[in-house]
Amino acid sequence: MKPGNHTFSVSEFLLLGLSEHQELQPLLFGIFLSMYLITMVGNIAISLAIVSDPHLHTPMYFFLAHFSLTDLGLSSTTVPRMLVNIQAHRHTITYAGCLCQIYFFLWFIGLDVFLLAVMAYDRLVAICHPLHYTLVMSPRCCILLVVMSLILAQAYSLTHTLLLTRILKPENQSSVSEFLLLGFPIQPEQQDMFFALFLGVYLTTVLGNLLIILLIRLDPRLHTPMYFFLSHLALTDVSFSSVTLPKMLMNMQTRCQAITYAGCISQVYFFIFFGCLDSFLLAVMAYDRHVAVCHPLRYTAIMRDEFCVILAAGCWLAACAQALLHTLLVDQLTFCAGTVIPHFFCDLAVVLKASCSDTSLNELLILTEGGLIFTLPLGGILGSYIHMAAIILKVPSFTRIFKALSTCGSHLFVVFLYYGTIAGVYYFPSSGNSKVKDIVASLMYMVVTPMLNPFIYSLRNKDMKHALQKFFRTMGTPGYR
Repeated sequence: MKPGNHTFSVSEFLLLGLSEHQELQPLLFGIFLSMYLITMVGNIAISLAIVSDPHLHTPMYFFLAHFSLTDLGLSSTTVPRMLVNIQAHRHTITYAGCLCQIYFFLWFIGLDVFLLAVMAYDRLVAICHPLHYTLVMSPRCCILLVVMSLILAQAYSLTHTLLLTRILKPENQSSVSEFLLLGFPIQPEQQDMFFALFLGVYLTTVLGNLLIILLIRLDPRLHTPMYFFLSHLALTDVSFSSVTLPKMLMNMQTRCQAITYAGCISQVYFFIFFGCLDSFLLAVMAYDRHVAVCHPLRYTAIMRDEFCVILAAGCWLAACAQALLHTLLVDQLTFCAGTVIPHFFCDLAVVLKASCSDTSLNELLILTEGGLIFTLPLGGILGSYIHMAAIILKVPSFTRIFKALSTCGSHLFVVFLYYGTIAGVYYFPSSGNSKVKDIVASLMYMVVTPMLNPFIYSLRNKDMKHALQKFFRTMGTPGYR
């Protein structure tokens, strides 16, 4: 986000390269092109050999395959750009290209470091605990270690990239340090009532979803794919509500409507991140139910532990990439001093409307790439349920149909509520005189849906009720600590 009223803008930077001597450029180009091709061919060959040979399907080679791909990604972050600059006799890089290089360079460097540590741990277990090696380094453990490495590396690179966006700015310009959030169009005398209402909703959301996570963690009978994804959804709902509600409650209590630049861009990022993650997890849960209904005999073979971890990790990484893409583009926009956000949080659509610069690229991205992210999970959910309905109706039974409706009806209701309100805000926006409708729609998918999810997905479930009763009996035991 850049302020308005500035004298110039930085669109590119100058890369000095390795040498200013023109006669050395062909030699440097040949050397680094050869090194890059060797790196590409060598690491791809290692990965293909490990995938194709069953004898190499061990933890050590599993980590080595990821390490090879990481080295390939690290080299591809900088060398192709350097080769293009040498060949074209130019030394420039765009602002967006520079930020992308920083992000992916830090990500692959961090991933390299974490994978080296994981590989060292694998060798430690193999040498010091050879009899327990297969038990300790199980496929699920290996996947978890790689996923944690990916998440930690991405968090590291994202933190530094977002901080650098505050530094890589024009020097001779004023700075917009904060925006004004108008919040809800309510009277001052109603502030206390709405504060108590939303505080109760937020506490219900947090306690309900955390209770779900705790029950799934404590009860061994809930260690199944369905509840594994449900625990991720509960964590996502807590985080989704926490992006906006605490700030909104603080503003209502202090009667202060300001939000800092860093707070606003953080809200944009985490709002998109957890919103997309919610959408992806709903689709994965629908796929899990589809396999359970349509392929019951193969359910355990398909929904293996490692496959569930891969699905969950894919949801987290895809949501992170989606949020990063939109946040970096929002950071390129210009905002004039005294910018007003007519919402209770920094919603992407509202922030774009408040910008002083051209937002056509941002809007095009929302309609195309964002639309794809929106329609694919929804299409997967609806397709899964249509196929399930077809399977059930082949052998019609009132009991079977009633059970399916009681299980799927609530899920479909929340899906339509969630996706319907998002579509209303982003794809069928209200007119300038209907801002209240947009705020109410945002409340539905940001506040109401996360609060209802524990009741809809869990507390109506027989196994979850049993786990809850067992938990409270344990809590009521005199010897409990």
